[in-house]
Amino acid sequence: MTALFTHLNCLEHDMGERHPERPARLAAVLMHLDETGLYSDLDVHEAPEAQRIDLARVHGDAFLDGLAELTPEEGLVRLDPDTAMGPGSLRAARTAAGAAVAAVELVLGGADNRAFCAVRPPGHHAEGSRAMGFCFFNSVAVAAARALEDPRINRVAILDFDVHHGNGTVAAFMDNPDVLVCSSFQFPFYPYRLQDVQRPNIVNTPLPAGTRGPEFRKALERDWLLALDDFRPDLFLVSAGFDGHADDPLAGLLLTEEDYAWVTSLITAAAKRHASGRIVSMLEGGYDLGALSRSVAAHVEGLMA
Repeated sequence: MTALFTHLNCLEHDMGERHPERPARLAAVLMHLDETGLYSDLDVHEAPEAQRIDLARVHGDAFLDGLAELTPEEGLVRLDPDTAMGPGSLRAARTAAGAAVAAVELVLGGADNRAFCAVRPPGHHAEGSRAMGFCFFNSVAVAAARALEDPRINRVAILDFDVHHGNGTVAAFMDNPDVLVCSSFQFPFYPYRLQDVQRPNIVNTPLPAGTRGPEFRKALERDWLLALDDFRPDLFLVSAGFDGHADDPLAGLLLTEEDYAWVTSLITAAAKRHASGRIVSMLEGGYDLGALSRSVAAHVEGLMA
């Protein structure tokens, strides 16, 4: 069975009415999963808040303490031009990271071999000592670090198909040969960091604006499949961003729900070959509510297949 981790805490993070990373994103996703009947077929869990030990595997103590000190009682505190903290932001970010850890523990325990974390804020831009790009804690990196402490896990693959490069994930693991990071992204484009890192365990797939499904699929088959088969991961983690959809307002790729179903099938097939089907997927970007909801449903259906 496929698990779903979520929590109402993740709706309490609000960076302002006009901000694209808004609570309505998660509300729309959960409503659509319910309306399509998928929600009732999932093993639903309430996500816990991450413990400090979980976060500290990726983020420094000074950074963790600084975020706690900056949390406002009201209003917003801006961390960068795109990222702000409100009263509920830190709790939401801890819950998103906690969902990742709990999902890994569930999957490794064998209760379910796949999980999707419907949480926010996203995480893949957050670096060890830097919040940026709507992100506070790098949840998928926190999940990978936790997994590598399990004696059954020697190698973890992180697959990131968000329209933005997963700079924070690359920063966390570019010198760790036990983690393979594959990231497809629009280029040139935000975050303009670490997109040209060359390491044996880093696979970057830059895509020009205007890329459609056939080109996207060809690029991932070319870059990801051989790397995964050579690496043979014991666990697959996914940064599932849906802002490459043609309807998304923040970027310029032209993908569809069918492309997200396809990439999910690519991942599940590889996970069956190498990791006994074990997958934990984290919601990252996606800012058109309709496109996001439909794309998440296609992804979740693929995980359940």
